[in-house]
Amino acid sequence: MRDGVSNEEEHTGEPIARVKNQYLYSEDLEGIAPATMSKEDSSERVERFIHNWIQKQLLIQEASTKIEFNEADIERKMLDYKYSLMGYQYQSYYVNKHLDKSISDEEVKQYYDEHIDNFILKQNIIRGKYIKLPLNAPKIKKVKGLINSEKEKDLEELNSYCLSFATKYQLDDSVWMIFDEVIQDSPLAEIPNKVQYLQNQKYSETSDDKFRYYLKIQEFRISDNISPLEFVKEDIRSIIINKRKVELAQQLEDEVYERATQNNEFEIYN
Repeated sequence: MRDGVSNEEEHTGEPIARVKNQYLYSEDLEGIAPATMSKEDSSERVERFIHNWIQKQLLIQEASTKIEFNEADIERKMLDYKYSLMGYQYQSYYVNKHLDKSISDEEVKQYYDEHIDNFILKQNIIRGKYIKLPLNAPKIKKVKGLINSEKEKDLEELNSYCLSFATKYQLDDSVWMIFDEVIQDSPLAEIPNKVQYLQNQKYSETSDDKFRYYLKIQEFRISDNISPLEFVKEDIRSIIINKRKVELAQQLEDEVYERATQNNEFEIYN
């Protein structure tokens, strides 16, 4: 397979597509679809590759008739891209091989404390319990008592009940949730002043023509305030991992340069 307007190399395989004097051969499809892929998915991927190749060839050949290209400049850019890709692939290999993905809670807490102004809430969040039940769910009147109970046996009973009958629920009140996502598709979403609601309501029930909704708020934080650590913990872990990747990439460049300097592997001519 070639991207130019001529095709002078010999090929042992059969051509499977042509655009003017440019051919795509069966051998060019090697590696396009892995052996583990289903026959249907493999066929679809090959067809998509062929279609994209045809579109690209048509564009290339159209371009060659409309504008004049600097072939040397194109070759130079292609070579530069090739070397960049080779360097990037080795850099990725090095980073993945040496990357330490273990992050302690202390490290997360330290990063949070040092960059706390970066963790301003963009939305209201809550910790609490939320249940959405069909109106015809059995023994629905028991739910209010169970959701407001602090007894372990009542929580277990509520969890079992929700598992069987609830359309949507969250009973782990240690987890921070975005308030708007919790109440979406419920009458609570129509609350005119959500901040005032959070400040004044710890428990509420409401219904529409199909469901009954229960919300018990343990704690809340208003947007534009500092986010609690637990809410951004995974974000911080990702930030630390990415920071380590950047440091490893720079470390590789420094090591290669230093080794080459010591071994006199390069020089700059004045």
